[in-house]
Amino acid sequence: MDVKGKVVVVTGAASGIGKALAERFHREGARGIVVGDLNEAGVKATAASVGGVGLKTDVTKEADVAALADAATREFGQVDLFCSNAGVGGADPDPDNAGAAPDSMWALGWGVNLMAHVYAARVCLPAMIARGDGYFLNTVSAAGLLSQIGSAVYSTTKHAAIGFGEHLAIAHKHQGIGVSLLCPQAVDTPMLGGARGSQNVDGVLSPEDVAGAVVEGLAAEHFIILPHPQVLTYMQRKTGDYDRWIKGMARLRDQVREGERGQRG
Repeated sequence: MDVKGKVVVVTGAASGIGKALAERFHREGARGIVVGDLNEAGVKATAASVGGVGLKTDVTKEADVAALADAATREFGQVDLFCSNAGVGGADPDPDNAGAAPDSMWALGWGVNLMAHVYAARVCLPAMIARGDGYFLNTVSAAGLLSQIGSAVYSTTKHAAIGFGEHLAIAHKHQGIGVSLLCPQAVDTPMLGGARGSQNVDGVLSPEDVAGAVVEGLAAEHFIILPHPQVLTYMQRKTGDYDRWIKGMARLRDQVREGERGQRG
């Protein structure tokens, strides 16, 4: 997909990857850009920088996601590309208990990391199917392909997002609908929060680096977009010998925990 001349919606666009995506799409010649985020001041600033429309958006609410699509249709005629980019992290409250996260953490993780993608599809698919054209870019994470040490909620909800993205692509390919899943490792965003854990082993990319990888991945219409190319090798190792991979991840988890203890002195 070439974003030039297209109408694009981006969630989580007040900062980080979402902001970088909106700005890069603007430079690539997108015809219209609508951005959403819980941070109203931030998303309005992003919208102003790209000559677009910015709305305060809670992606866990289907009505808010629909409002973004409605604004794009009202202002620019349709939605060509919906970038469901908003995400939420969250470490295990007790790193030595995988079931320690409270229901409230699980509910937020499911709402932002999975259901927001479902809502985007539910809202946009009818019009896309009717015209036989449309595209979804869902920001997931390498954690959805591999795992995230120290966060059961993040790992699980991101795996679910991969599953939904696969289903979306399979179910609607014959109707001209394209799907790409963005799966970076560490990116220098507020979500990273200065953490230096297992996700950082291959370096921390800038949001602008990720946006560049997205433009290239969309042009090639890759289902999985990997700003950190090493992730492909890790995926192959995982599927090639799951038992060995689990053992290796357990060792890495031990190393991360030991490092955390050392930092605490």
